[in-house]
Amino acid sequence: QTYYIIMIKPLGNRVLVERVEAETKTAGGLFLPDTAKEKPQEAIVRAIGTGGRDKDGNLIPFNVAVNDKVLITKYGGTEVTLNGTTYTILSESDILAIID
Repeated sequence: QTYYIIMIKPLGNRVLVERVEAETKTAGGLFLPDTAKEKPQEAIVRAIGTGGRDKDGNLIPFNVAVNDKVLITKYGGTEVTLNGTTYTILSESDILAIID
């Protein structure tokens, strides 16, 4: 198991994810240049926020946990770079599914 020391703590119902790089080779064996690659939708959760609140002020638990592999919206969130690694901060609602 790999451990990451993240210096960013998301606030509220936000989640910090690291996108998983997409395949650089097609099924036919051709290599794709960087300009032809789409933004990957698979990501690993690296940190979760402090949690959202409902209308009564009760804490809403997260549906994801650190190290979950998830499917996220393609263009959602805000990208930040820390120590050469690019992360995306997004709302938990921008997470479409957990991948088993």
